Amino acid sequence: MALLCYNKGCGQRFDPEHNAEDSCLYHPGVPIFHDALKGWSCCKKRTTDFSEFLSIKGCTKGFHSKEKPPEPSSQGDTSDEPKAKPVKELIVQGPKSAEKMLRERPSSDEPRQLLPVKVSRSLEQALEKLNMSSEDKILQSSCPGRDKLMDGTGIYQGPESNTEVCTFHPGVPVFHEGMKYWSCCGIKTTDFSAFMEQPGCSRGCHCWTEKKDKKAVLCRQDWHQTSSQVVVTVYAKNPLPALSSVKANRTVLEAHVIFEGNKIFQAELELWGTIDVEKSFVSMVPAKVEITLCKASPGSWARLELPQSKLQSSPEEQTSSRTVCRLQQGLSPGQKGQLINTQSKGCPLKSLTGA
Repeated sequence: MALLCYNKGCGQRFDPEHNAEDSCLYHPGVPIFHDALKGWSCCKKRTTDFSEFLSIKGCTKGFHSKEKPPEPSSQGDTSDEPKAKPVKELIVQGPKSAEKMLRERPSSDEPRQLLPVKVSRSLEQALEKLNMSSEDKILQSSCPGRDKLMDGTGIYQGPESNTEVCTFHPGVPVFHEGMKYWSCCGIKTTDFSAFMEQPGCSRGCHCWTEKKDKKAVLCRQDWHQTSSQVVVTVYAKNPLPALSSVKANRTVLEAHVIFEGNKIFQAELELWGTIDVEKSFVSMVPAKVEITLCKASPGSWARLELPQSKLQSSPEEQTSSRTVCRLQQGLSPGQKGQLINTQSKGCPLKSLTGA
């Protein structure tokens, strides 16, 4: 009775009574499939064709075998193929619900931090061309060349304020070829934060200016988001970095932008989500101010601000600002465009509403 030989590469039938030491020609090794090449570990011959691989003759002579070879425990132990790495289980946590986010929301009363400002080269060039005279410095109450951001003490609180010594810069801020400095003392730096912290170089009496000198306006705004960031854009021509500021804590954003034409834009809103203040920053270019807020956790925000948040252009215009928000909800696209143009030009709301 003829039996089937189970030696690899043989597959012939043989008579056990005539099974000699050189009857079988087989491969003692194992099949190898690596980089599109196929072959046996006991031979050097390799091919890319599978049919040709099956027809490779054995390289060793021996007895035919009727025993099935045991299945290899792991092909990587006997072949040139790299061992497969164990698959790690990846657990993905879905986004938190709005209710849970509100419960875990930090207090809006946390201290607000001044966000770092990046000034583009094009804005520095534009500011060089502007007449940086005292009438271009819109200060709530200030000394010549001195902004409230630099000390926070230049606020008139009565006749006793006149006895205080004022430390100030009599010159103007200069932005030239990447350098930032005051024209009166010439201490140059490339870092905007270091420029803002430079102490005044002169001492004298306070020179108060009236609040009515401010020209508060509404600016066109926009926002977009990625999975990790929210970018708020305020369209203001030639913003003045030395006189503007953006502050934030984990849930509140406060913007104070002074720009060309003796104009001030102010806004305060409570954010829909939470942010990482340390990783957030402000970028200023000639046409706009971009506030990049780093999300505390990746995900999508349903809106920029909470429904109860208040947006204001100035303390005197809170009512007008809320009216704008209500108007936009009930206007057609064409009317909304007219409202945006009206806001960007600083026109009174009655020009659109007929009030």
